[in-house]
Amino acid sequence: MPTAQRARHGGDLVVESLTALGASTVFGLPGQHALGAFDALRRSGLTYVGLRVENNAGFAADAFARVTGTVAPLLVSTGPGALMTLAALQESAAASAPVLAIGSQVPTAGLGGGRKGYLHELVDQKASFRDIVKSVHTVRTASQIPSAVAAAWASALEAPAGPVWLEIPQDVLLAPVSVPPVTSLRAAPRPLPPRPELTVEAARLLSAAERPVILAGGGVVRAGARQELRALAEALDAPVTTTFGGKGAFPWDHPLSLQSWLEDAHTTEFLEDADVLLVVGSGLGELSSNYHTFRPRGRLVQIEADLGKLESNHPALGIHADAREALAALAEAVTPRPPGTAGTAGTAGTAGTAAKAGTAAKAAAGLLTRVRERIDAQGLELEQRVLGAVRDALPDDSPSFWDMTILSYWAWSAFDPRAGALHSAQGAGGLGYGFPAALGAAAADPGRPVLAVSGDGGAMYSIAELATAHQYRLPVTWLIVDDGGYGILREYMTDTFGEATATELSRPDFVTLAESFGVPAVRTTPERLRADLAGALAAPGPSVVVLPALLRMFAPTHLDRFADGGPGDGPGPDQGCSEPDPDQG
Repeated sequence: MPTAQRARHGGDLVVESLTALGASTVFGLPGQHALGAFDALRRSGLTYVGLRVENNAGFAADAFARVTGTVAPLLVSTGPGALMTLAALQESAAASAPVLAIGSQVPTAGLGGGRKGYLHELVDQKASFRDIVKSVHTVRTASQIPSAVAAAWASALEAPAGPVWLEIPQDVLLAPVSVPPVTSLRAAPRPLPPRPELTVEAARLLSAAERPVILAGGGVVRAGARQELRALAEALDAPVTTTFGGKGAFPWDHPLSLQSWLEDAHTTEFLEDADVLLVVGSGLGELSSNYHTFRPRGRLVQIEADLGKLESNHPALGIHADAREALAALAEAVTPRPPGTAGTAGTAGTAGTAAKAGTAAKAAAGLLTRVRERIDAQGLELEQRVLGAVRDALPDDSPSFWDMTILSYWAWSAFDPRAGALHSAQGAGGLGYGFPAALGAAAADPGRPVLAVSGDGGAMYSIAELATAHQYRLPVTWLIVDDGGYGILREYMTDTFGEATATELSRPDFVTLAESFGVPAVRTTPERLRADLAGALAAPGPSVVVLPALLRMFAPTHLDRFADGGPGDGPGPDQGCSEPDPDQG
């Protein structure tokens, strides 16, 4: 039937609903049961970015959601296609990225475990998603589609944001519809303000504190609460450290900044010595607590949008609220103090000390000096030089996306994101995030270069997406640090068992491989890295920079904090110094 005469069908209702809700871009990969929705995409004004693997499409949607702060639709097919998104959706759940995953289903006759023998049939497909996403939605008739899409959209955005799963049977997507096109839908998430009595009590504690300190997590970044955090910190004259997921929440070079050296005992002791510690947008998970060795001696005030994380690790005055609203309310309620009048936590570098002679800014500077002295004593000049070259080459406002690799673990602690943002897969900790996520961010803003960083092991998860980068001419520069294997696992196993097993990898010539996809590539050295990376980032379209280098991690500090085997010790030696944090800060 000619396109002009073709009747609208259920797939059109999906696309029209997304458009009415404000979607601009859809990520995905087609499949037989989902063709009704993909056919409707062709007739819409939505931009489609098709990746080569569903998991990578999920990572791209995750990044698009992070950088735009809005819902990113992900469209995939039934069974294998749907299940391939699970690792990406786990990362989105850990990072509170609002991804709306829309999967097709077998025809309605096969729902409910009917075992009709349809292609891709699962007894209960949605059951695979329930433990990962915020909510699961199933459509059984075309008339249900707009409301279901709107409900899923609102669920994804509502604090704490996160991924949702919506599935629509094949016959519903193909069913003709005669209703008018969807033009108006509302999906406003419910606000999550702090309770006034809790704000008053938190303000009282913080105003009376002699050594207030703030730990800012990823919830501050997601809520867009940077200005509110800075206003509160300056009003209290309180030093601020950020979790790895919270990087960028507070200016790196601010006099009150403790930066993000959370895997350092000096920082842990500084936080422990606060008489009131405000934890905002973090559940104080594994990495954020230096592998659960953190032992606060003062009062904790915790602001968290995820109800399950309130007091999940330490007793606190728990405030279930959006970080931005709560910080704004606190900034108005606290009693401001002139700079330098607060006590200084941990100024002597040991727990339980508080020298009131200095200012909070001096205490922050002193902590950073102790951290740098510890790192500098380990002979890690190459690693610091490489990370510095990456920082120098990357434009200040460009975002970067980091896979699970040694250079990324350095970046968590030591990289200043400046006006851009640093994103990584440390929430769920899966490999293969960096490059497809960078593609998603580039799709959101094709006029700005984006950096992806992977090791050679993680890069092999995403090689197929070089075709995606070339097809859409996305401005992503992919830095691949090639050390011949899973470098961090090699370190963990060698440190624990004396030798490594299953960590060494045969890999391709990444430069030749990239060029075979039509993507320019160069092999560099630590000495040429800054210039080569800057040149690649300045060039239009995608590019690859390969750095053969064997990097090392700085020594962990958590293993020695409770050597007596007391309760709450950090993880065993097999966990080294950088494992994923379930709440990403």
